[in-house]
Amino acid sequence: MSPGYGVFTVSLDFELYWGVRDKRTINEYGENLRGVRGAIPEMLRVFGDHDIHATWAVVGFLFCNDTAELKASFPAKLPTYERPGLSPYEYIHENASLDGLYHFAPELIKRLAGQSGQEIGTHTFSHFYCLENGQNLDQFEEDISAASRMAAAHGLSMKSLVFPRNQWNEKYLSSLPKFGVQCYRGNQTGRIYEASDAAGQGRVKRAVRLVDAYLNLSGHNTYTFDSCIPRAPFNFPASSFLRPYARKLAILEGLRLRRIKKAMTHAAVNKRLYHLWWHPHNFGKDVARNIEFLEKIAEHYRALNRTYGFRSLNMGELSQLGETHGKQ
Repeated sequence: MSPGYGVFTVSLDFELYWGVRDKRTINEYGENLRGVRGAIPEMLRVFGDHDIHATWAVVGFLFCNDTAELKASFPAKLPTYERPGLSPYEYIHENASLDGLYHFAPELIKRLAGQSGQEIGTHTFSHFYCLENGQNLDQFEEDISAASRMAAAHGLSMKSLVFPRNQWNEKYLSSLPKFGVQCYRGNQTGRIYEASDAAGQGRVKRAVRLVDAYLNLSGHNTYTFDSCIPRAPFNFPASSFLRPYARKLAILEGLRLRRIKKAMTHAAVNKRLYHLWWHPHNFGKDVARNIEFLEKIAEHYRALNRTYGFRSLNMGELSQLGETHGKQ
């Protein structure tokens, strides 16, 4: 049963260096990571000004104040990835003291949790890769349990999950409710967005996804509410990744904005779900330009809200709506 209006959902994968550690060094990506602490308050300002509700899927490590607290919080079972360098625990053991600027953010999480409409979800405890060879369900459950304990220690309960690298694993879904997780963000439809391990994300796929951000190759990727809630945990799939400003592609910014606005309008008119996502560190460089772009999206949302009753709900609020409709 449809709620009778379209929904604009925003989710952000908040991970700092834990999300890029196996791909980039701090020297290579430090500017983006340092910029997060200035970008998040600006995002919150935009969200507050336009009444946009968002889910912040937080890597559990970020709750810690320092390396000692992090090491004391390790789960009983650690991931045994086959590919070298994937496990963050090896990296932690190799570094006696981790720089908090890149690895921890308890003060930012507290600020996020304190703003109306903002939900703290989980991005797993350790940025756990659910489709990489070597890891298993027991290790995943220990990871989610550790994330749940960490959140509880800060007075939070996490109802929403975003799988790192979008590696959602259907075999793991049935485990989520026992940890209080009610919903997750699935992937966009189509072969270019299929969940896979890193080996399955080749250059051609990435190139086509880049073009799709500017030109409509895959469709609007909006969803009926009923299709998201056939069973728990609910799947609120991604519609679009909000790519950051790119100087080399600056001439195409109008196309990028039009692509997003048209999909939002499609969702509003047809009473469907549109789910936009990105990482805070995507805005860490060229902050002003990225915030300006976000403002335009937010203004379009408010116009659709006035005209069509389009509403902004975070993933947790969508789950509550799903539970209500499931009882009818």
